[in-house]
Amino acid sequence: MIVKNIEAKIRLATWVAFGSFLTSIVLSAICCSYSYRQVNDARKSIYILSNGIPLQANQTDMQVNRPAEYRADIDLFHALFFSLTPDDKYIEYQLKKAMYLVDESGADQVNNLKENGFFNSVLSSSSVITLQTDSISLDIAKRYFRYYGKLKIDRRSSTVIRSLITEGYLKDIPRSDNNPHGVLIVNWKTLENKDLENVQKNTF
Repeated sequence: MIVKNIEAKIRLATWVAFGSFLTSIVLSAICCSYSYRQVNDARKSIYILSNGIPLQANQTDMQVNRPAEYRADIDLFHALFFSLTPDDKYIEYQLKKAMYLVDESGADQVNNLKENGFFNSVLSSSSVITLQTDSISLDIAKRYFRYYGKLKIDRRSSTVIRSLITEGYLKDIPRSDNNPHGVLIVNWKTLENKDLENVQKNTF
């Protein structure tokens, strides 16, 4: 009888020890998982000091905002490239900034415009060119875009409204001061640039 009681107690002690061991493993796994999630969440949070007061700013996945950044980059490039005034230094400055956002296809278009005397005509006619964006069509899967806008060319003698349609592809590159969105426009070309209106001004 005593031997049986000892054997039962040993079996009970064994099961209790084994159960305690499994429980500790499960609790350790839960703690490790919780700690890992906490560390990841902490890495997604930064704090900004505003007048000495820490404000939390949450980090978001870059791909969530990428379409908006693509559109902003396309819009910025076209504004730099096409919004011009009769000032050769200003034109040079605008085009220099635009060239950081596009591959050699942009430089090719600049050279074509120079050969056709476009920039000289802007200076000689005192033209002010402004660009209004109508829409930007994006195919994220192909990294393809099509830009729709209107150019307003305000000369001394007339005001011309032209439709502008361009297309190109997008390439992700490291961000920099000159390319804050980290996007390079490649294989860019103009599909349409034609007059919609030509309003003559009174010259007397």
